[in-house]
Amino acid sequence: MRMNPADYKAYADSFSPPSKLWRNMLFAFVIGGGICVLGELLLTLFSTLGFEKDECATLNCISLIFLSALLTAFHLYDNIAKHAGAGTLVPITGFANAVVAPAIEFRPEGMVLGVGAKIFSIAGPVITYGIIASILAGLCYYLGGLL
Repeated sequence: MRMNPADYKAYADSFSPPSKLWRNMLFAFVIGGGICVLGELLLTLFSTLGFEKDECATLNCISLIFLSALLTAFHLYDNIAKHAGAGTLVPITGFANAVVAPAIEFRPEGMVLGVGAKIFSIAGPVITYGIIASILAGLCYYLGGLL
């Protein structure tokens, strides 16, 4: 059976679920914004407790990573991410989840062949490409200074 492109598109669209783009964007904005608000609240808390600006930033990162790991351990982070999408993936909490989730999943296989082998299965490529990009950027900066 031959179909022209317009008929094929109509046929394919009849099997596709309707897009929830606006709803998904709203949830990503609200949840991702909530994570950022929590980060600002933590910064204010640490500043109020008398920590220096650099210490506040470090404690903020540690706190957000810890909370993300804790929510991942209790299988709550995935439920939040299911509704928030990119809102939970972009901040540092998403990276922490990407490291902790495989570690929890492969723990029964042992510390070496399970956790050790699989802990960076999701975050590893991000780390690798980040390191390569920073090396290339450093080389470009260095070579640009020589010219």
